[in-house]
Amino acid sequence: MQPSQRNRAWASTMAGHRAGEVIVAHRTEDPMRVDEPRSRDRKAREAAEAATLAAGATRANAAGNRERPEQPDPERTCFERDRDRIVHSTAWRRLAGKTQVFVFPADHQRTRLTHALEVAQVATSVARATGLNVALTEAIALGHDCGHGPGGHASEEAFDAYLPEGFDHAVWGAVVLAPLNLCLETLDGVRNHSWSRPAPSTPEGEVVSWADRCAYSAHDLEDAVEAGIVTATDLPASVHRVCGSTRSRQLATFIAALTECIRDTGVIGMRPDAAEALAALRGFNYERIYSRPESLQQGRSVVAVLQALVEHYAARPQARPEPPAAGPDTAESLRAAVGYVAGMTDRFAFDAARRLLGWDPAALPRGIDTPPA
Repeated sequence: MQPSQRNRAWASTMAGHRAGEVIVAHRTEDPMRVDEPRSRDRKAREAAEAATLAAGATRANAAGNRERPEQPDPERTCFERDRDRIVHSTAWRRLAGKTQVFVFPADHQRTRLTHALEVAQVATSVARATGLNVALTEAIALGHDCGHGPGGHASEEAFDAYLPEGFDHAVWGAVVLAPLNLCLETLDGVRNHSWSRPAPSTPEGEVVSWADRCAYSAHDLEDAVEAGIVTATDLPASVHRVCGSTRSRQLATFIAALTECIRDTGVIGMRPDAAEALAALRGFNYERIYSRPESLQQGRSVVAVLQALVEHYAARPQARPEPPAAGPDTAESLRAAVGYVAGMTDRFAFDAARRLLGWDPAALPRGIDTPPA
């Protein structure tokens, strides 16, 4: 079969087009130009940060504070470099296959990846408006959930039993991202983004903590409404009054509340009316979405599957792709098995249970629109 005319036309663009001494992307008599181009390399942007960021904002500094020293990048600040490393990492790409609320999400329901992108949008909006370091904020936001296992928060319960310190997705996220040699400020923001953890060491990390809660409270409700689990009219009156019933109105309210509070007081937080509305929205989601019988049953199924997989791989270290560092059924092998299973996507984990353990497909976690077995 010969390539179509459309394919041949596409292939003909591979070399670009000559415009004097340079090659340009598009055939044109008047190639795009930038008048008086200025150097905006790393040093120039660091100088701009020093002059324009708020007094308490985190400044980029050459190669950054890293576990393993590196040479500075000539073009990118240390936090811009972190952001790029996260986006190109396997752990971040796998978020596309990990549960936000619904296992095997339908086409328009959130995954951990789309959640991370929405958190980054909220967080950078606040950081940009208040003079904080946008690059650091974005890096933390994009990486904050890289420690999540398959099947949502139930994976934390599943893995807890195997680690002396327990399993916390925020802490594990810093473990997962450690091979990228990120700046310590970025790892700190990932490690401490959950409200149950110690406060982050930077204002940018604190903004991400708020942005995470704002984003998931609004978009989890939207997904549940679209799935027919709840209706917007079910929301408490206090939520309707302060921030409305749609995701866009809620996020606009919360972003404005964070921005105004920071500008007025210097404290990363919200005044009581907005904070109470956010708490009421999150509480509604907890009772009506996360704790509904179907969600609890989904969680029990996830725990059973993941624990069976951990025990399978702990007893058979040679079955994992990385060379075994310890013999079967040792503490080291168990930790490595937790790390391997935690890195799986939903589909990979549940398929492994079926293939390797003979798990009955009817007993596996099911998406909200999964056909009957």
